[in-house]
Amino acid sequence: MAEIFPFCAYRYNLDRVKLADVVTQPYDKITPAMQEHYFQSGPYNLIPVEKGKDRPSDTPENNVYTRAAQALQQWIREHILVHDAQPGIYVYFQEYTAPHTSERRTRKGFIALGRVEDYSAGVVFRHEQTLAGPKADRLELLRHTRTQTGQLFMLYTDPQRRVDQLLDDAAAKPAPAEARDEYGVVHRLWPVFDREMLAQFAKNMASQKLVIADGHHRYETALAFRNECRARAARAGPDAPFEKAMMTFVNTRGEGLLVLATHRVVSDVQGFDLNAFRQKIANTFEEEDYTFGSESARAAAYSRFVRDLTFKDRRRAIGMYTPGAFALLRLRPDAHLEALLPQVSLAQRQLDLVLLHQIVLERGLGITPNAVLAEKNITYEREMETAIEAVDQNRAQVCFLLNPVDAETVMEIALAGEVLPQKSTDFYPKLLSGLTLYRVE
Repeated sequence: MAEIFPFCAYRYNLDRVKLADVVTQPYDKITPAMQEHYFQSGPYNLIPVEKGKDRPSDTPENNVYTRAAQALQQWIREHILVHDAQPGIYVYFQEYTAPHTSERRTRKGFIALGRVEDYSAGVVFRHEQTLAGPKADRLELLRHTRTQTGQLFMLYTDPQRRVDQLLDDAAAKPAPAEARDEYGVVHRLWPVFDREMLAQFAKNMASQKLVIADGHHRYETALAFRNECRARAARAGPDAPFEKAMMTFVNTRGEGLLVLATHRVVSDVQGFDLNAFRQKIANTFEEEDYTFGSESARAAAYSRFVRDLTFKDRRRAIGMYTPGAFALLRLRPDAHLEALLPQVSLAQRQLDLVLLHQIVLERGLGITPNAVLAEKNITYEREMETAIEAVDQNRAQVCFLLNPVDAETVMEIALAGEVLPQKSTDFYPKLLSGLTLYRVE
């Protein structure tokens, strides 16, 4: 099953830099404003490696990828990045406040190397589709830098929480590395070099199957890079560096695991007609409207809408917002999903997200799966208010608001060999890049 390995990480030299000044969010979560902020954070911030800037003068010899490699090499020469002398596993806790609450949580995991496995091996499972563009970018970066700066986020399920006890044991002393990020999340790291303890980690993980929570593009990049390296190094064995990738492992039965919803914002649908849309889905959904005629009434309508959408014992519902009205699209009691979606598994038919894509978007609005993959008509927002604002500012025609898919459902569907629509989950908070680096050399 799952093979994990300690490794000699490259880490920032905390005698030379402050950790919070050099780490970043993962590349795909870095906005242009965040990118600029990171560039202003100092000469050793990871940003030129994690997500550098293209320049009009770029050439094959001087471009975003070559500059990333040069930055890493310079930081290693200057001892800004230092190599751990012995292999270890890195216990990683994230203390955070759940969005829109005052509840403080701690998500617990550990960073190690994991073997890069083909999906067909039945050890690593995906739960989302991937896009070609991000994989091409990450592969080119890896070719030049031969370094993994961020961890793949991997889920496993251990009801006995055997590894969790090891994590707590390691975290019994003050963390030698700590940083607070721009979202107020406190990231703490404890290196573990004790051989007996490392053996316990490997033993307790050996029976596990792994599901990718975040990092599908980077995992498939690691697969592609492994295959390239295998072709060039025919004699390399299973312990070759390119056979492994840096991962953070989190138990679905542990503390602090939070999945947020990702809302859909729809724009540029040709011939968009709200009444025609309603008629097309009327046999599957009943609509309950929360209209308002003033700003004061809007606040009350929104409050009732959110309460009813998120009510745990509710009948299945998808939220919708158009100018002047919130609405719940409730699955009709007489809707025959088996007949409507004969090619969709029973597990997936239980998900509002799948009904949204298969019936509301495709049949109601004509947005095909290919258009979704190309992000032709859809953008994604974590915050419900941001999605609604896009409609109010005429940047979108309608938005659809969802409840999150829980981690256990993600595991169930992935382990069955199925995938969910793009951007189905938002595991919060993100894993910081730059806490540990793995040089694939």
